[in-house]
Amino acid sequence: MKPSLLNSLFDEEERRPLSVSELNEQVKGALEKNFASVWIEAEIVNFVAANSGHWYFTLHDGSSQLKAACYVRSNSRIRFQPFDGLQVRVRGKLSVYQPKGEYQILVESLQPVGEGALKVAFEQIKAKLFKEGLFDEELKRDLPFFPHRVGVVTSPNGAAFHDVLNVLSRRTRSVHITLIPTRVQGETAGDEITNAIKLANQFNRTAKTTERFDVLIVGRGGGSAEDLWAFNEETVARAIRASLIPVISAVGHEIDFTIADFVADRRAPTPSAAAEIVAESEDQIEAFIFQKTQDLLQLIDYKMLQSRSDLQAFALSSVFTEFPQRIKDWRYEIEDFQVQMRDAVSEEIKNKEQRLVTLTNRISPLKLASKLNEKKTRLALLRQKQRSAIKDAIDEKEEKLKIKMASLDALSPLSVLKRGFSIVQTDAGEILRDAEKVKVNDSVKILLACGKLKAKVSEVNNEQ
Repeated sequence: MKPSLLNSLFDEEERRPLSVSELNEQVKGALEKNFASVWIEAEIVNFVAANSGHWYFTLHDGSSQLKAACYVRSNSRIRFQPFDGLQVRVRGKLSVYQPKGEYQILVESLQPVGEGALKVAFEQIKAKLFKEGLFDEELKRDLPFFPHRVGVVTSPNGAAFHDVLNVLSRRTRSVHITLIPTRVQGETAGDEITNAIKLANQFNRTAKTTERFDVLIVGRGGGSAEDLWAFNEETVARAIRASLIPVISAVGHEIDFTIADFVADRRAPTPSAAAEIVAESEDQIEAFIFQKTQDLLQLIDYKMLQSRSDLQAFALSSVFTEFPQRIKDWRYEIEDFQVQMRDAVSEEIKNKEQRLVTLTNRISPLKLASKLNEKKTRLALLRQKQRSAIKDAIDEKEEKLKIKMASLDALSPLSVLKRGFSIVQTDAGEILRDAEKVKVNDSVKILLACGKLKAKVSEVNNEQ
């Protein structure tokens, strides 16, 4: 027998037993340490969404089962609603629910497994975002007609980027391509794609205008429904819709549809097709210019042939035989006209010279001096007559004014006052002509030839 066992038989004090809580706590610590991250694939049964937001369900594989809890901080990142019978792949850590002593898995990530399960989750997310209006056509923006810089959100190791690069390199010479690398499948792919789209928009807010992205191509090559699942995640859809840069979704093959296709501004069936959409305008412009150039060359050829034909017709026209004779006739007419013009000008010059002599005689200095003295004498007489007429008029007006002043002075009240009369007024300024207009003790004003008086009435006598 081992010494340690013998010693334990003779221990004076027994070892302290553990409480159930302590044992459960130790088991919990051991489980969480040794099973900190495990992957389980099973079927969901007994799914319950609690009012608190937590999910509780059981994972069942046909012969065994395991309790599972997915708390709200974790299930808020899961963009579909699990249900009974759904086959899922779960990542989490083992722990113990101490009050009941039951061990369980605390779910941190949950993905549907199988085409049927993925389709159900796809339809749930699609219905939710459709109800919110993220697929509305009026939200979709037109792609720039002539993009200068294109950002490609995809894996640097996949074929998608090389397909885009090959198409754009072959079909356009003005588009610059920038790879924004990210994972396109796996558990963290959705978050990485979301961050890549946000990074491109953040770059545009600080970059120069010539360096900003005009359009984003977000996608990857084909694969299974599970491989393409990252482009069905709600976070990716919301990042595309919130992007200020127009987005082309290019995921999988022609028959593959993802949530990103519905929410993007434009869907391309493949990454190569997305590159063709970007290069489409440049191809159209080149084709248009080429066609117009051909049309212009054909038109020039036609015009030259037509001009040659017109020239030959003119050369054979009778106008070229008649024209020299017409020129001779016009020359004779011009010479006759020149002779007539010279004769007319000479005659006019003679008339003007004769008239000049006549005017010269009329305006000789002696005649002008005689006429000037005559005009001065006449002007002096007119001035004398004017002064006499003015003086007579003034004297006549002064005499009339004196007569009017004398008449006015005779009629003036002031003249009457100078003879000893006066004017009596009431306090209101009314001239008194009748004694009945005042009473005893009324105040009156008396206007004299020199000065005024103010008096009170002591007696009123109405006798005439």
